[in-house]
Amino acid sequence: MSHAWTQQKSSSGRDLDRDLRAATRKIRDAGDEADRVRLTARLILDEFNAYYAESRDMPARAQLAFEQRDHPESIELSRRRISVYSEYIDTLGPHLKDAFPDLVDRETLWDAIEAHYVPEIHGRYEADLAFAFVHSVRRRVYQGEWKPVAYEFGTPKESAARFLAPVHRTFPCAGRLGPATVAEILGIPGFKRRYRDLEGDAERVAARVNRELEAAGESDALAGVDFIDAGFFRNRGAYLVGRMTFSDGGVAPFIIALLNDNEGIFVDAVLCMEADAHNIFSSTLANFHVTSSKYHELADFLHTIMPKRPLGLHYSTIGFNHVGKVAVMNELKEEIASTGEVFETAIGFRGTVAIGFSTPSSAYNLKVIRNKPTAQYKWGKFEGIPSVLQKYRRVHEINRTGSMLDNIIYYNLKLDRDWFDQELLDELLTEASDTVFLQDNAVVLKYLIVQRRMRPLPVFLETATPTEAETAIINLGHCIKNNAAANIFNKDLDARNYGVSRFLKVFLYDYDALEPFTEVKIRTNSDRIDGEEDVPDWFYEDGVVFLPEEIEAGLMITDRSLRRLFREVHGDLLTTAYWERIQRDLQQGKVPSVRTYPEDRELRVDGDSVNGLAAGAIR
Repeated sequence: MSHAWTQQKSSSGRDLDRDLRAATRKIRDAGDEADRVRLTARLILDEFNAYYAESRDMPARAQLAFEQRDHPESIELSRRRISVYSEYIDTLGPHLKDAFPDLVDRETLWDAIEAHYVPEIHGRYEADLAFAFVHSVRRRVYQGEWKPVAYEFGTPKESAARFLAPVHRTFPCAGRLGPATVAEILGIPGFKRRYRDLEGDAERVAARVNRELEAAGESDALAGVDFIDAGFFRNRGAYLVGRMTFSDGGVAPFIIALLNDNEGIFVDAVLCMEADAHNIFSSTLANFHVTSSKYHELADFLHTIMPKRPLGLHYSTIGFNHVGKVAVMNELKEEIASTGEVFETAIGFRGTVAIGFSTPSSAYNLKVIRNKPTAQYKWGKFEGIPSVLQKYRRVHEINRTGSMLDNIIYYNLKLDRDWFDQELLDELLTEASDTVFLQDNAVVLKYLIVQRRMRPLPVFLETATPTEAETAIINLGHCIKNNAAANIFNKDLDARNYGVSRFLKVFLYDYDALEPFTEVKIRTNSDRIDGEEDVPDWFYEDGVVFLPEEIEAGLMITDRSLRRLFREVHGDLLTTAYWERIQRDLQQGKVPSVRTYPEDRELRVDGDSVNGLAAGAIR
């Protein structure tokens, strides 16, 4: 099966293979082992420096792409940002393994390499990331071997406290927000392109915020606003990210969404609710490019406006996925230590391809792939564990359009045996024995998929109120549409593959049945005459055939009123015309526009006529 929807293309302008061949030749030809160790440490550091320089250049390029309305470049930068780290690791690892084979068998050599490497990164702000880099290289050299490497930082965040400094600017407010303050905030990115109506936008933003504060019972309570001194860029849009501070010490998000058209940059929306912030910074979207390199401070600031979101995910949403990866593993360890809970089989139905598990109160759900699917598997020949993992990796690397959970994939991981419920452990050792085994008092996993925890849609519907259920069903349709816009087709439309967040957004989280939508064959039986018994022509076609009129039945939602609501709101999904149009757009290389915030958050030029938020909604 082709994966044209996620083909990688390097934008670094550097021939990694050529450069590494020359560098590793020196390692291979070195006079003694001590020289090989020293040269290896130097090469790993050089590659980290090259990676870090390229990754830190991307935000400025993203801002330029926004200013120039270069949407394809914006999309490419989003893809590159998420894959650049792995590209460096995946290219360097095999070269080192070939030049210095003893690195595979003699783990003490890595201690010697770190003895040269660590002093070179001491005192650098990004020392923790540099240390994670050398461990990632080691893990790549060990690929194919059952040798776990810890996911940790050599320089914990706490030891980098001396670097911590405000990354935001503070604007005092005497109870209300003034247009002059908003105008200053809009100037933070220092755009080379003009605002089409800076004064008007400033007045409308101030009026909107003040009106919403009044509706929420917060009139005259605003003490000030803090805004990160940087621009946030992703795909077509830009954001200014801040918070409102109140006289009682409370805070609330304050995010300004910007777009750019033929007439100039303009404010498209004002976002002042926690749910809005969570949606914008969801790991179901592409990472942000932020024109500030202070990733610890940025994550801390975001945590103040989204305190219920795990800190590790804040790092990931600003592009520091490998810092977030370590932070998430630390959070999992802390959850188990503080609660005394153990991993148990995940709620909901048992997966035919994956085994899902979690602790009862964890923020995360974990998965491994079975050796072979259960008897309920319905997609013909199973292509194997590597094929399934590749689909999860692909989703990680693309723009997930706000409708697919991101995946954190760990390799060669060692976890305490005591963390596992015995029934779950027996299932893992039996059904996933190709990739899970015991080593002394530890469970070693060849890989582990970690996702943000969601309630499966059918489980959610069992206890949801009628209003909550209707909202979720409507959002399910938006989820399917957004996935199609990202060239993603989930041929297993069963509602059990979708999860619901606490803000009632719906996400696809099971990826073993994904296909590139541009390769799907859209057909129909709606033109057949009742009683016609001939086998339809599409029955004999190779590949994935999709009949839109079967979506409703495929979702297997038992409540008739909810099925009727789905038809009323998303009836276009049941037609071939809708899917053929999306497929044509994708084949022509068009960049889809995906809604990332509700329509009622938009700022209307015609009197800003949208009603304010409900009372009490801001905090």
